[in-house]
Amino acid sequence: MQQNVKYRLTGLAVILVSAAVVFPIFFDGAGYKERHLTSEIPDAPERPEIVRIQPQHKPLPDTSLAAEPASPVSLPKAPANVQKVIDKASVEHNVEIDIHNDQPVLDQEGVPVAWTLQLASFKDEANAKGLRKQLIAEGHKVFTRKQGDLVKVYVGPEFQKSRLEALKLTLKTDFGLNGIIVRFTTQ
Repeated sequence: MQQNVKYRLTGLAVILVSAAVVFPIFFDGAGYKERHLTSEIPDAPERPEIVRIQPQHKPLPDTSLAAEPASPVSLPKAPANVQKVIDKASVEHNVEIDIHNDQPVLDQEGVPVAWTLQLASFKDEANAKGLRKQLIAEGHKVFTRKQGDLVKVYVGPEFQKSRLEALKLTLKTDFGLNGIIVRFTTQ
């Protein structure tokens, strides 16, 4: 072997031996002290006592579906002076009022039955708002409802179905919309 290689191997052996002797002196673990921290977490609270409360009143009936209309109540004939006022108002406002032929009715819950005219259903809410704006400008009571992904435009509500039937014909000629008369609900 060459002399150069022997010197290198000897130097490497000296470095390894000195490292094996010096390494434990510096890294003996004498400077390491384990830290003991105190816990700042409070004790768990006591579990509350579970109290069962019995209802004092009976539950209200289910109103998710509208009650069926009851038979109409017969109204007495209006006095002559009241009939004159009704006739005058109906001529002035071009409204046909006849509470004896098309009487408002109450459902089985005692709530007045109202009707609305569903004019159109739109997928785009902007179209529904545009139609609503036009109908309001004409002086109609209009509202919209979102059902699923459709926005429906309604006119009403009215307690007399005959008024909506007349309005349906008017709107068909004015706007070209053939609506359907449906029961008014607040949902």
